[in-house]
Amino acid sequence: MLFTGQRLHACIVHVALLVGAALFPVMSCAAPAMAAEPLDSLDTGLALEFASDDARYALQWIVGLGDNQGLPFVIVDKKGTRIFVFAADGRLRGASAALLGLTPGDHSVPGIEQRSVASLRVDERTTPAGRFVSEPGHNLQGEAIVWIDYAAKLAIHRLRPADPKERRAERLGSATPDDNRISIGCVVVPADFYDAVVAPVLSKSYGVVYVLPETQPVRRMLGAMALSQR
Repeated sequence: MLFTGQRLHACIVHVALLVGAALFPVMSCAAPAMAAEPLDSLDTGLALEFASDDARYALQWIVGLGDNQGLPFVIVDKKGTRIFVFAADGRLRGASAALLGLTPGDHSVPGIEQRSVASLRVDERTTPAGRFVSEPGHNLQGEAIVWIDYAAKLAIHRLRPADPKERRAERLGSATPDDNRISIGCVVVPADFYDAVVAPVLSKSYGVVYVLPETQPVRRMLGAMALSQR
């Protein structure tokens, strides 16, 4: 797929981030090294009381290595179906429940770049795990969104009107993550959270989105990422 303008700029930024990340120490897949500063010393906010151990570990890993390269960043905890948005210095700006891909899984279907959204089967509607360079943009309807992976049609966006049978608003408001798997793959958040947190942090610059895995240990994914950046 050919990129021009903003798409080309995003690709250049993505490459620069990967090259820059290679300057940091590389740790083993089993136990990535951490910074001396403990997580508790960061002003992460009370919302992290609801974060899983995976999300807390990922935050310490990101901040400890400076892996976000001075950009604001997001942690999407698929197991807990929650999203955490951080300023570039690792301070929490907000957290919310989120709707995620209908089918559990950490990979996009091969060739998804050439597929239409409507053509995706139920078993193909996953939210892939990994590290993504995000950028602000718009969908075909002109709605402001944050692209996680433009080619894969993966984004963070507001809750939209949908088939009432899907009960998307009720799913977001429920106390359990068990019913939050309903989207085609995008990370869907309440409209007020998008406007108050996501847009101010991510709508004016590139960012980094870390989607945590659900089929493998988070330490393995982060360790593999570090090795790939050597």
